[in-house]
Amino acid sequence: MNTKRVRILLLLAVVIVAIAVAWQLAGRSQPVRIGVIAVERGEVMSIVSNTRAGTVDACRRAGMSPSLGGQIAELPVRKGDAVKTGQIMLELWNEDLRAELELARRDVVASRGRMDEVCVRANVAIDEAKRLTSLLARGLAAEEETDRAVGESRARQAGCAAARDAIKVSEAQVDVATARLERTLLRAPFDGVIAEINGELGEFVTPSPVGIPTPPTVDLIDASCLYISAPIDEVDAPAVQAGQQASISMDAFPGRKFPGFVRRVAPYVLDREKQARTVEVEAEISNLNGVNTDGQVLLPGYSADVEIILATRENVLRVPTQVILDGTRVFVLDGTLLAEREIETGISSWEFVEVLSGLDEGELVVLTVDREGVVEGATAVVE
Repeated sequence: MNTKRVRILLLLAVVIVAIAVAWQLAGRSQPVRIGVIAVERGEVMSIVSNTRAGTVDACRRAGMSPSLGGQIAELPVRKGDAVKTGQIMLELWNEDLRAELELARRDVVASRGRMDEVCVRANVAIDEAKRLTSLLARGLAAEEETDRAVGESRARQAGCAAARDAIKVSEAQVDVATARLERTLLRAPFDGVIAEINGELGEFVTPSPVGIPTPPTVDLIDASCLYISAPIDEVDAPAVQAGQQASISMDAFPGRKFPGFVRRVAPYVLDREKQARTVEVEAEISNLNGVNTDGQVLLPGYSADVEIILATRENVLRVPTQVILDGTRVFVLDGTLLAEREIETGISSWEFVEVLSGLDEGELVVLTVDREGVVEGATAVVE
């Protein structure tokens, strides 16, 4: 009985093995369905991209607040308004300072009146001294009287000079009062657009305490000059130089790329994360005023990506980057069989890799390299 059971178990094992072998052979006989693409000639660019999203920044942006505290008396601008250089954007209550300025101006007028009086008297004294001096030379005037007239004329001239100096002091007082009044005015330092206003009529504003940053009262942006600031990996930084061409894309304009150029590469490495060191690169859109944005305004703060073009090869053999395994291997379709091929590559990008040797134009390389069954010698059929 035991011998019979052993024979039955052995028979079942043989059957199972036979079925497995037959199944495996049947699976091998089924061709692998693959996608292919022909090796072609075209353009290949070597590109460096930012490691994190970049940002559209303005070349000039000023967050401004009055240099002294006070109550907002005039606020002639609103968010989004365009302003010119020197235009008043905010004015604090300053009636007292205006009165002081008016007082200083009136003092200048009074000083000029006193100068006129003193200088006229000085001219009269000078004429009298000259007359007596002439008479003394002819023996028609007393020497003592002449000396007294000469001394008087000199004193009057000194008084006239002092009056002129007093006018300069009064004019300086006007300048001082004007400067104090100007501190209550917030003027645009350049042509720009008001991005933010933190304050309303009647509210009080105070200067930011030392070491404690506070929001600016007015945020002014020069939107006529924009650039993109983006970090690139420190490994790629040595190959990037100012003036290189770039391609700029933004989430605000999906599917579009704007031509640009690198305007600056930071001369230092950032260490913002423990294992990620980057170098800041600034890129500018070429001919910004001529860029068609379909009526939309290009705003500072947009996220942006920068692709820096390091090198370009035209009319070279190329294959999609995704078909290459381990940097040097591809699968080609030779009739109905798959063959592994070693190739030599040149420059590359996210899209294409330049082929220096190992492939000929028109050969079919396998796109679906990650599909099960794509091995050397396998039978394949194109999807």
